[in-house]
Parts: sequence; C-alpha cells; structure tokens
Amino acid sequence: MTNLAARLLLALIWLLHLLPLGVQAALGRALGALMFTLAGSRRRVAERNLALCLPELAPAARQALLRDHFGWLARSLLERGLLWYASAARLKRLIRVEGDVQLAERSTRPVMWLVPHFLAVDVAGAATQLFQQQRVCNVYTAQSNAVLDAALLRGRGRFGLADMFTRQQSALPMVRAIKRGSAFFNPSDMDFGLRDAAFVPFFGHPAATLLAPSRLARSLDMIVQPVVAEILPGGQGYVVRFLEPWTDWPTADPEADARRMNAWIEEQIRRCPAQYLWVHKRFKTRPAGEPSLYA
Repeated sequence: MTNLAARLLLALIWLLHLLPLGVQAALGRALGALMFTLAGSRRRVAERNLALCLPELAPAARQALLRDHFGWLARSLLERGLLWYASAARLKRLIRVEGDVQLAERSTRPVMWLVPHFLAVDVAGAATQLFQQQRVCNVYTAQSNAVLDAALLRGRGRFGLADMFTRQQSALPMVRAIKRGSAFFNPSDMDFGLRDAAFVPFFGHPAATLLAPSRLARSLDMIVQPVVAEILPGGQGYVVRFLEPWTDWPTADPEADARRMNAWIEEQIRRCPAQYLWVHKRFKTRPAGEPSLYA
C-alpha cells in the first residue's frame, strides 16, 4: 500500500467514526459479506481453521459461522476509527467493563493481562487505559507502511498510558518497563514460529505456542489476569471481561502452562466462536516433516 492510499484509508476511517455505532455496525456487516466473497485466500484460511478446530459442526453450520465471522471481522476494521479518534467520554459509554479492571492499580506485584485474539482485542487495549490508571506496555507487529504504523502507534497510545514495543526489538526495554510498574497487555495466542515456543495442542492439533508468557510471569512474579473482549450486536457497544486472576499459573513447567493457556482459550472460543481471529494461520508452523495444513 502506498502512503497516499494509507492516508485516504485513514481519512475514511476518521469519517466513519463520526457515525452512530449502529450505522457503522450495519456498514460493517455489509462489508463483511463483500469480504467473504472477495477475500478468497483469507476465507480459505478461516474455513480450514474452522474445519480443524470445530469438526463437530456440520459443513452448513461451519459455513454459516464463517459468514458470520467475516461480518464481525469487517466491523472490527471499520470501527477501529472509534478507538483511534472518538472522545474518551464516548468510548466509556460504548465499552462496558466487567470484573476487576483496577487490579493492576492496587497490586504490589506486576500484572500480566492475558488477552486472546478475539476481534475486539483492541477494545480491551483501550479499556485498560480508560478505566484504570496504571501504565500499560504493549507488544505489536510493526506495519510495513510507515503511515499506517504511525497511525497505529498514535491510536493505541493516545490516552497517555501506553508504552509500545515492537516484536522485532529486544524484550529488554519491555521487561524494564514492567519492573518500573507497568502492566503487560499480552495477546500471545498467535503463531510466531518456534523461537521460545513449543508444539502443544490447540483443539487437538499441534500448534506453535509461546512459552515466553509463562517464563516472564514466573521470572517477574507477575499476577496473571485473563481478559476477554466481545463486540455486541448493532449499536450496543462492547464488553470487556476482566476475569479472576489465575492462582496456579505460571508453574515451573512452561510447556504445561502453554497447554493450560490453550485449553482456556478453547473454552473462550466455544463461548463466542464467530469472533475469534480465524483468518490467522494458527497452524502455520508445523512439526518437522509434516506437510502444511493450508496447502
């Protein structure tokens, strides 16, 4: 994407954020139907993931779920403008938080928010800055387009509490930020290869799963609080659930912790399957000698 195209896209997202959420939601669902038709490669990835992870569903039910997923996916993209440009007061009206959102403020130990990649993951990120006052460090993948990368950094950090670190840089600056008192917003359920990862089951299939969350939490004596975000239908907004901290995680066995984390994510996906990030190649990295699942 050229810089001009990126600027035009950002201008469109800014204009859309001025509309009522119900109108944005309707536009998103319409765009999702178009994306389902046109985004062939990503549709096939999502279709394959659903077949691997939810084989108990009949083919017609999986196809309906796939169409529904693209509607939520398009909404999450169009409504990014709300998170990047809407006032804090408007966002607080649209985002409902449940549970102990202020745990990190009170805790004498650093807190890790474990946040799976549901389509409202960025809503959860906004909630950690709107409804509590502890600084937050966040890891993100740097965008290839400089204009979009700058917009992402501004959008995610505009409330003044976020320290952003790229996955391409050393982990040391982030660790120092945590030691200084920042909470860690950690969406760690993607395939980043086998560096500091192990193959553990995800819906019964070996998936390259990061061991770093367990190791980091153990080394820094962190409290781990799972967080799940959901987009609500129409103009109802969003809900972000700050769940009870885990009392038995991490352990001395990072691989066992990764299995526990994946099993918990599976439970959350079964609660809201259409809003998980199915277009990501979760099984991209394969055990030695095994063929691609996406060929």
